[in-house]
Amino acid sequence: MPENRTDDVPAGDLSSPAGSGTTTPLASATQPAPTTRSAPATQSAPATQSASAAQPRPAAPVAARRTGGGLRGGGGKSRTGGKPRAPIRQRLLRDWQLLLMALPAVGLLALFHYVPLLGNVIAFQDYSPHVGIAESPWIGLTNFQWLLTDQSFWDATLNTLTITAFQLVFYFPIPVFLAILLDSVMSPRIRLFVQSIVYMPHFFSWVLVVTLFQQILGGAGLISQLLRANGYDGIDIMTNPDTFLLLVTAESVWKDAGWGTIIFLAALAAINPNLYEAAAVDGAGRWRRMWHITLPGLRPVIVLLLILRLGDALNVGFEQFFLQRDAVGREAAEVLDTFIFWRTLVTGEWSYGAAAGLVKGVVGLVLILVANKVAHRFGEQGIYKRS
Repeated sequence: MPENRTDDVPAGDLSSPAGSGTTTPLASATQPAPTTRSAPATQSAPATQSASAAQPRPAAPVAARRTGGGLRGGGGKSRTGGKPRAPIRQRLLRDWQLLLMALPAVGLLALFHYVPLLGNVIAFQDYSPHVGIAESPWIGLTNFQWLLTDQSFWDATLNTLTITAFQLVFYFPIPVFLAILLDSVMSPRIRLFVQSIVYMPHFFSWVLVVTLFQQILGGAGLISQLLRANGYDGIDIMTNPDTFLLLVTAESVWKDAGWGTIIFLAALAAINPNLYEAAAVDGAGRWRRMWHITLPGLRPVIVLLLILRLGDALNVGFEQFFLQRDAVGREAAEVLDTFIFWRTLVTGEWSYGAAAGLVKGVVGLVLILVANKVAHRFGEQGIYKRS
C-alpha cells in the first residue's frame, strides 16, 4: 500500500506545497498523529531556516526610524529629537499677544531696576547734583578707600549680618512649620480662617506694626500697666538696646510669617498624596511621614528661598529700623540701609553713599553665587543650573 506523503509535512512548514505555511486549527486538532515514516528531525530544520531566510523582513515602523535624530531633511533638531524649532521670527509672530502682555512688566523692570544701575558711576566721582554726572570730577576708588576705613560702616555691617543670621535661625523656619500645620488641618473652614488671620499683618505698614508693639511692650504699654497694677516694676522693651534683636525678629515674624507660608503651601499641594497613604499602610506615624515625605518634598523650595534670603542678607529693611533707631540708639539699630540714608541724603555725600550701596550689591551677588554653588553640590536645582 503506497505511503501518504502529504501527512509528513509538519504543521507550519513554509516548504509545503500549499504555500500557506500553516494548517487549519481544525485539521491539526482532529487529525491523529501520523504513523508513517517521516523525515528526520535534522533535515526539517535546514528547510525551515532556508524558508525563513528567504522570507522578506518587515519594514521598521516610521516612528522608530525617526527617533534619535529628528526628522530627516529637517531644518534643525529640537532638544527632544522631535520637530525642528521654528525660526525666531515665526515664533515672535506666533506669540505676539503674550509678548505684548509682558511688555509693561518688562518696561517697569528695566526702568526702575536696570536703568538706575548706570547711576553707580557716581561712586567713582566726586558727584554734585548741581553740576551733574558729566561735569563731576573723576576720583577713582577714593570713596571705597574712605568707606573701608570708616568704623561706622563696619558697625552697621556687623549689625546687619548679626540680625540676618539670627533671623535665618529663628525666623526662616517658622513659615515652613506654619505651612505644615495649616496643611494638616482637615477642616477647610478652620484652615481658611487661620490663613486669613496670619496673612493680614503683611498688609500693615511698619508704622502701624511698631505702634502696636509700642502699645504692648512699651514703658506705658499693656504689659507694664499689668505689672504695676500687681505691685511689680514695669518694663520697657521698646527702648532697651539689649533686647532690640529679639524685638525686631518678633516684629518680622508677626508681620510676614503668615505671608511666607503661601509658597510652602503651594509646594505641599504638589506632593503626591499616595505617598502618605502608602506610608500610613506601612505603619508610619504622623512624625515619620512628615520627616520622610513632607520635608523632602519641601526641600527644593526651602533651598531656593534660602539662597534668595542669603543674597538679601545685607538688606534687612529700612523702615523698621529707621522708626526705632532713635529709641534704642545708633549702636544697636544702625544697619546698612539706614547708614546709607544718613550718609547720603542727610549729609549730601552722594558718592560716598553710592559706594556703600555698590559694595552692598556686590556682596549680595557673591553670596547668591556661592549659595547656589553649594546647592548644586547637594544635588538641588537652586536658582539656575547650567545646561
